[in-house]
Amino acid sequence: MPTLPDLSRLSHAEKDALILALWQRLEAAERRITELERKLTEPPKTPDNSSRPLACDPDTTVVAKALACVHCQAALSDVDQVLHDRYDKVDLPPVRPVVTRVERYAGHCPCCGRVSLAPVPNGLEPGTPFSVNILALAIYLRFTHAISYQRLSRLFLHLFALQLSEGGLDAMFRRAKPCFDNEVAAILARLRRSRIICSDETTVRIDGHTHWNWVFQNQQVVIQVIRNSRAASVVADVLDGHRPSIWVSDLYSAQQGHADLWQICLAHQLRDCQYAIEAGDAIFAPRMKTLLLRAVVLARRRTELAASTRRSYQQRLDRDLDAIMALAPANQHGKRLRKRYGRNRGHLFTFLDHPDTPPDNNGSERELRPTATYRKVTGGFRSNWGADLFAAVRSVVGTAARHGSDAYQAIHTILGGASVLQGG
Repeated sequence: MPTLPDLSRLSHAEKDALILALWQRLEAAERRITELERKLTEPPKTPDNSSRPLACDPDTTVVAKALACVHCQAALSDVDQVLHDRYDKVDLPPVRPVVTRVERYAGHCPCCGRVSLAPVPNGLEPGTPFSVNILALAIYLRFTHAISYQRLSRLFLHLFALQLSEGGLDAMFRRAKPCFDNEVAAILARLRRSRIICSDETTVRIDGHTHWNWVFQNQQVVIQVIRNSRAASVVADVLDGHRPSIWVSDLYSAQQGHADLWQICLAHQLRDCQYAIEAGDAIFAPRMKTLLLRAVVLARRRTELAASTRRSYQQRLDRDLDAIMALAPANQHGKRLRKRYGRNRGHLFTFLDHPDTPPDNNGSERELRPTATYRKVTGGFRSNWGADLFAAVRSVVGTAARHGSDAYQAIHTILGGASVLQGG
């Protein structure tokens, strides 16, 4: 059993954090007890009552009735039988391409001598033989599941009996790129009117050379671009003169100075404090981590708190930060953190003044996670246009998710000429 700490040696801030942690554990225990008590009142699960829900509209219903008694072979009529069981069997039928032959006629006018081509239904225009559905599926698998050209070609052949060469896939993606470019332009215009922007970047490889995948996002839109630079000029190019009110990012220098206010990602700071603790700092980093954890807990309630309450909490955090900054760590990592927060302490708690601001940059990291997966699976991009298409698709998919659409639906929407933005 863990030893009870000497409470008399804890500061007010540390006692507050300890009480808060105990209170959260107590609430979690009470919820668990309530859930267990509820389960005690429920009937036990058996093979008769634990099957999956039946489909509302089955495609086929099979009625199985006995013709004779299996014991004495006497004939059985419908009157002798009652329903014993009802269940569903689910299957996927073989998927095969549906080929539509188009025979288009040209009429020669006997009056003016001109030729008139017969109109064809929408979606059956001359050009590529592959439909929007096939193209949407190929883009979805390529850019959201990181399936290589070779594997994607085999997948279409083995699952759908559809022959699509790697060159054919490449040509399809090239034809689709303008659709996504147009939508990205609309999303970018929306970003350039945003009050809050969160940003991050990660490395990618194009033809063996290092580039950077930048993301700019908020609750409404996502823009991703891939550039051969990690400099602040990329931000200036994307924003094109727009200066948001609040910027959320890590401490990387190219991410600084782009807005009136700055919220430093607290998740990054917690990780750095933990590293300093593991590296031997027992003076500064542990207390700073406790303070940041208190701030994170407050951030979860920030939209529910009155402005006066948020100001009161911020004053307490600032006072406790004063006490922490007065410490003199001997460890080099503690010294580094102390110097960092001496410069940037005014940007730690921006979310308390502006509760619509996230306290961390986790949203940007989530948007970049598929990039890391794609890089590991495929090794990177072979061309600039492929990288640009990837960034465009990820921009559309990320924006669509904020408006309630899934990735495949979003891709299909764009290829159909519509927009994923609400209000279009």
